[in-house]
This record gives sequence, C-alpha cells and structure tokens, in this order.
Amino acid sequence: MDANTARIFEVGPRDGLQNEDVILEVDQKVEMIERLVAAGHTDVEIGSFVHPKWVPQMAATGEVVSRIERKEGVRYWALVPNQKGLERALGAGLDHIATFMSATEAHNQSNLNRSLEESLTVSEELIGTAKAQGCEVRAYLSTVFGCPYEGAVDFDRVMDICAKLLDFGADLISLGDTIGAGTPPQVEDGCRRTVEAFGADRVALHLHDTQGLGLTNAYVAWQVGMRQFDSAVGGTGGCPYAPSAAGNLGSEDLVHMFDTMGIETGVSLDELVKTSAWLDEATGISPVSRYYEYRANRAEGICN
Repeated sequence: MDANTARIFEVGPRDGLQNEDVILEVDQKVEMIERLVAAGHTDVEIGSFVHPKWVPQMAATGEVVSRIERKEGVRYWALVPNQKGLERALGAGLDHIATFMSATEAHNQSNLNRSLEESLTVSEELIGTAKAQGCEVRAYLSTVFGCPYEGAVDFDRVMDICAKLLDFGADLISLGDTIGAGTPPQVEDGCRRTVEAFGADRVALHLHDTQGLGLTNAYVAWQVGMRQFDSAVGGTGGCPYAPSAAGNLGSEDLVHMFDTMGIETGVSLDELVKTSAWLDEATGISPVSRYYEYRANRAEGICN
C-alpha cells in the first residue's frame, strides 16, 4: 500500500444507520450508497443480513443489493452473523463479506449471545465457507480498547483473536473501538503492535468519537503505520448492544484531516458534505460530523 495513501471503508449505510431512530426506505438506502460511491468511495458497507427483529434498520438489505447500480472497482460489503446470513448474502450476489465478534465475553454475549470460544468456532466456519465461495472477508473485532461491561481490555487477548481470525482465512481485521474508549496512547500502542505483527494491508481501525478523540486517534494510528480506516458519513451510528457508544468517526472529518496532511484518499470532501446535507434534508437523520457542521454554519453566515 502506498505510504501516502489512506484507504477509507465507508460504513454509514450499515453501522451508521443501524442505531438511528429513522428507518430509511429502500430507495433512500440505494441513493445513499450511490451518492457515497459517486463521492469516490471504493469500499462501502451497504448493510447486514441480520434478522430485522434485532436490527430493523437493516431490513430489506437483499432488495437494496438488487437495486444498486454496481460500479466497476467498487467493493460492496455486507455484514453476516451466521451461516444463514452468509447464504442470503451469497444468494444476493455479494462477494465481499464481513464477520464480527468481540474481544470481551460480556459484550460478545450481549451482541451475539455466544461465548468467545463459540464465536471463534462460528467465525472459522463462516470465513471458511465464504473463502471457498471466492469471497473476500474482513473480520470485525469489537471492544478492542474498552468494553461497556468489562471496562479495560487486555490487548494480548486482542492480538490472539486477531491471529486466529487471520489463520481462519480472513483477509483483514477491523479493530473496533466500539464505545470510543480508546485514548491516543492506547490506540498508538495497539495499532503499532497489530501493524508490526500482521502488516498494514491486513488491519484497519474502526473508531467512534465518544470522547472527541476520534481524529486524534486516527492521526496517531497513521503515525505508527495504520493505513486503513472505517468511518461513516455524517458521523452517524453507534451500537445497539453497547450502551455508551456514540456515532462513528465522521467520514468528512477523517477525509478533511487527511486532505490537510497531503494524504490521498480518493474521496471528494465536497461530495461527502453534499451527502450529509441530503441525509439532513431528505431523511431526518441529523449529521454530527464536525466538518459538516462547520460547512453548514459557514454557509448560513453564522459567527459567534
């Protein structure tokens, strides 16, 4: 991976929407995804194949898949919790699959109703099946810097689970700061360890901005070699099974930071701002990314 390039995984249509009170119509989800692709995103998480009883915002993901106009060079990802979800994703014609589990027992039980050992077994099966079908797999590992139930997390355990998921065949691990508990020293140390152990092409960082440290954490991660980052347009989202989780790190904020550093992302900041404005005006979802708010206030001529 080019040392002066950052790869952005846009998770707004899945992780951004899943904790919003507003449930978008299929047409709106399709438009959101196509706007993000038009902005230059080449990795977009378009939804999840989970039961709508548990995450109603993700209902009709299969219909969304059938409706989007897929662009060459864009990877469309979907999250799956189990073999049934994987079968639905494969049946919809997707070949970029995300799995997920936690780094702590309590959050894993709350989120998946499984122990860590059970989740590792399920992950091995899911990843094996997906790879056998020619899919690319990214594995989310949640609560790597802090858990809403257990507090501090032993990063040695994180490293051990990452190694197992990669051994199962995952192409990439996304390190999730699910509740935004990570501090710059923690993130710097954890990212350095994972990049050195597994390589920058096999790890990504998924940040939430709970404490206002999201951008700082992204910056220190970049400094120690992290080159792949998850973010959500408008700073939307959270986790239904992590009570203290705030929204994701905003895509506008992340892209703006990299732009100021001369780091290429391939994503248009202006088009991201337009997409957040569309969310605000057309869907009732209020973006909270700081750069979007800055641009919106500047447009209105507000000065305090």
